[in-house]
Amino acid sequence: MPAHPPGDPVASHPLQIRDLTVAYQRKPVIWDIDLKIDAGRLVAIVGPNGAGKSTLLKAALDLIPKSSGEVLMFGQSYSQVRKRIGYVPQRESVDWDFPVSALDVVTMGTYGRLGWFRPVNRRVKARAMEALDRVGLADYAHRQISQLSGGQQQRTFLARALAQDADLYFMDEPFAAVDAATEQAIVALLKDLKANHKTCLVVHHDLATVPQYFDWTVLLNMRVVASGPTETVFLEANLRKTYGGKLDLLAQAAEAVRKLQ
Repeated sequence: MPAHPPGDPVASHPLQIRDLTVAYQRKPVIWDIDLKIDAGRLVAIVGPNGAGKSTLLKAALDLIPKSSGEVLMFGQSYSQVRKRIGYVPQRESVDWDFPVSALDVVTMGTYGRLGWFRPVNRRVKARAMEALDRVGLADYAHRQISQLSGGQQQRTFLARALAQDADLYFMDEPFAAVDAATEQAIVALLKDLKANHKTCLVVHHDLATVPQYFDWTVLLNMRVVASGPTETVFLEANLRKTYGGKLDLLAQAAEAVRKLQ
């Protein structure tokens, strides 16, 4: 995939997806996805179960194969700019019994810049500790991750992404099943990243908080139903197209839309 020069309009976008289709056993999971995300956005990826939200993130990061299409990050392929990309996976996908401490996990976020098999020096550990402190876990640095609560485990992975000092972040349901303190820590972190002109794509399931937390929304149900500024996209008509007749979710959405007005 050819790289685009820095002055090219494509290169100015942290993420651009063209005609992306992913299929499992020849059955499309997402298809004909077109997205263009500007820098400094907090983006909610919203849609019903089975809509392909996690698949979209994993395909963009080359974690699963694409059937067709192109994904550009800063005008280049993921493999060319991976040091600028951070990823927070779903908590359920992580083996939390692996015998490492919270500090060990966060230090792993520096490997892209440090390089494999290079010694972890004092400066790197200091950066990892700073990341843990930013998510309120400095006192838990040497605790085994299996001994942390679910919310603390989630914050550990957020700290790992912070230590990486990426420009574009992919987060797969970071708010799922976390306590109130962790939710507020994540919100504060997202705002801080935005203030530093970082871009975050977040798979999010709580419709009621979308207008509060995100300035850009992608409504997805195998295809992109709508994408744009939250105040213009997060509308009841678009949500009905996305969720169909799931009335309990639509009631949440209607309430959230009313708060926007």
